[in-house]
Amino acid sequence: MRNTPFRVALAADTLSIAVMELIDNGVLALWPGAMDAHLTDGMFWGVLAFALFAAFVITTPVNKWMIGRGKGHAVVHQYHH
Repeated sequence: MRNTPFRVALAADTLSIAVMELIDNGVLALWPGAMDAHLTDGMFWGVLAFALFAAFVITTPVNKWMIGRGKGHAVVHQYHH
């Protein structure tokens, strides 16, 4: 079956995005008061920054592992011109 752009993108990003969202949403759900914070609250921005940083730190080894095995973003390298 031919690799369509949708299939390539799905193969390249699904695990990485799933891990990132799990960590990001998990931090926000478990941090006391984070779910009630508003855009004008410093807590909203502080917890969001921490959650995104934690997701980045945890997702980076996942991406490295996938690329090392020819999965993830390694799949799309053949389509770059």
